[in-house]
Amino acid sequence: MSKHFRWWTVGLTMLLGWGTSAKCFEPPTAGHSLHGEVFNEGPRQAAYLIGGTGNVTFPITSANPEAQAFFNQGIGQLHGFWYFEAERSFRQVAMLDPNCAMAYWGMAYANLENRTRGAKFIAKATEKKGAASRREQLFIDGLAEYLKDDKRKDEERRKGYIRDLEKVLLEFPDDIEAKAFLVVFLYQSKSSVPLTSQFAVDALISEIFQKQPMHPAHHYRIHLWDHHKSEKALESAARCGQAAPRIAHMWHMPGHTYSELNRWADGAWQQEASSRADHAHMMRDRVLPDQIHNYAHNEEWLIRNLMNLGRQKSALDLAKNLLELPRHPKFNSLTKGSGKQGRDRLFQVLEGFELWDDVVALSSTMYLEPTDVTAEQTKRLRLLGVAHYQRGEFPQVEECVKQLEAIAAKLEEKAQAEAAEEEKKAREANKNDADVAKAKEEKLKKSREPIAPVEKATTELRGVLLLARGETDKAREQFDKAGDLPKLRQAKYQFLYGQHDKSVESLTAAVKAADTHVMPLAVQVDLLRRMNKLPEAKVAFEKLRGIAAHADLDSPLLARLAPFAKEQSWPDDWRIAAAPRTDVGERPALDAIGPFRWSPSPAADWSLPASAEKTLSLSEYRGKSAIVIFYLGSGCLHCVEQMQKFAPRVNDFQQAGISIVGISTENLESLATSIANFSKTAAFPIPLVADPELKIFKAYRAYDDFEKLPLHGTFLIDGAGLVRWQDISFEPFQDVDFVLNESKRLLSIPNR
Repeated sequence: MSKHFRWWTVGLTMLLGWGTSAKCFEPPTAGHSLHGEVFNEGPRQAAYLIGGTGNVTFPITSANPEAQAFFNQGIGQLHGFWYFEAERSFRQVAMLDPNCAMAYWGMAYANLENRTRGAKFIAKATEKKGAASRREQLFIDGLAEYLKDDKRKDEERRKGYIRDLEKVLLEFPDDIEAKAFLVVFLYQSKSSVPLTSQFAVDALISEIFQKQPMHPAHHYRIHLWDHHKSEKALESAARCGQAAPRIAHMWHMPGHTYSELNRWADGAWQQEASSRADHAHMMRDRVLPDQIHNYAHNEEWLIRNLMNLGRQKSALDLAKNLLELPRHPKFNSLTKGSGKQGRDRLFQVLEGFELWDDVVALSSTMYLEPTDVTAEQTKRLRLLGVAHYQRGEFPQVEECVKQLEAIAAKLEEKAQAEAAEEEKKAREANKNDADVAKAKEEKLKKSREPIAPVEKATTELRGVLLLARGETDKAREQFDKAGDLPKLRQAKYQFLYGQHDKSVESLTAAVKAADTHVMPLAVQVDLLRRMNKLPEAKVAFEKLRGIAAHADLDSPLLARLAPFAKEQSWPDDWRIAAAPRTDVGERPALDAIGPFRWSPSPAADWSLPASAEKTLSLSEYRGKSAIVIFYLGSGCLHCVEQMQKFAPRVNDFQQAGISIVGISTENLESLATSIANFSKTAAFPIPLVADPELKIFKAYRAYDDFEKLPLHGTFLIDGAGLVRWQDISFEPFQDVDFVLNESKRLLSIPNR
């Protein structure tokens, strides 16, 4: 353990008041908090006053004005559901004023949905509440009771907290923040404690706005009326983002209202504003996209709005961008986060806008690459098969069918094996023959469930092959066998095998379900025209003109309609311009909120000694790529383990054009000992440099500002000196295969 650890423990004990003397400490594992595992997770870097988090004032007992400012900031962040950053603000309060009980109340509230973690914070608030005001004590006691580890049902627990928030208002009837927290908790509890009157809650929100018209509680009014009577939240939709412009979620929320009212252009503006606010934060504070709450959800919602508007190019670009973002096992992959959302929306854009050439082109790239995830691979092969059919490439369709059949056979083999294992267990449990047979049958049925989507995709592709051969009756049988296809897809097949009346019915149903969406209307116009139902096609086209103000006319789907528009003597740009809205509030320029896309941040330069004679610099890796590992010294067994995992793989990284270098907390003397320990049998292949003053640790944020100690860090820096991937944590990142594969993937994507 390096010498720094000794003064960290004593220094932080005095600074935060979380102990009374150095002898209270058992040295924790390097990188772990001095104050227990609850502080390992969450923000470890200092907060700063960023502004634009909401005009809120929540007085606390503290003689430190800066602590009060950070507390107000944290409250605003709570109102914007920016919980991670709220916890950071409250940790800053605790650092500035160690005796402030409400700092720990704030940390606990930021973890309201994680009762185990929240309870540990509120215990500290309770311990310190003696010096707090009566009002603060009521807040602390109420949250402590809610987070208590007992056997109460969720309904009882939530009703109790509602009563405790009302206790604050009984004694302090003008407390705006108590009203705001009561409003949001009533909404969040509605599945357990039914919300019997939305008007009553809305009246409570109005009381807040009477005193503070731009309070971030506009967020809560939008939630209150969402999916019920969204127009009642229009005034709040026009003020929500403006009330706290640095919080991305506050721009996102009006998109709920506008989308519910089919105002796709306004919804898209809000989601783009939210995206830009997120990007500004991520690039300013150097965090990965999916570490941000709701980021992927916001982006996929924006894609849906763009699709509804007919903005095919923007929707396709954004879906691809989500798949280009850095991935991390904790945050995103093809089964969660931006990776999943990007791929899901990419499928929808490609099929919906009939971008068959793009499907085939992207199938050999990372955007539509094959995957071991059965559900994803099934969707990919189905879409690829349809694209090949549309391009007249029938042997390739047959190949997709074969691959789907192979997947189904493998799943059936697995199901049979699982059923046999279940039968074996039942017999070992001495069950009678009937029960053994039942157990086997039930297991087989359950294990076969993943096969059904594969068989449906296979059947659909068999149907298109039959269509290609002109065997329309047999094709219809296959499509019927494929089950409930989406209405729009069904309409297209019905048209192709000659059942025009049924196609019209399916088109009508598809449009009725999405009557303000460009895509289904465009398909309806096209198919009606091709069925020679010209009056009906013209009526549908007139409707399309009114909602396609923002659509890309050169998309394949809409370009097909140009001859029909010409027949009607309409202009080449047949779209009808949308009237500007006057109820959206004063919107800033989008560029003023933040950048349109996330891009990696520059890596801080460094030049550090590797020995008394040799210095190593980041500049030496320019034009190449490097994995930089922040190493907490030989006293950290996990760090040693990490190095021992990466060392044998150095050649694998080098073959990918990637070097590996380690930056250590140790001085040169201690570092020499570490290298000697690593090099007992052969020269250690990873160069190590010394950063005993932790300057580079701090520059890369691999440092806990609150406890003044280094953290583990692993970074991918490309040849242009940009950080393309990172992991900063209380534990070192040890999945070498993931780092190698993700590095290759990211480095194959041009930075844009």
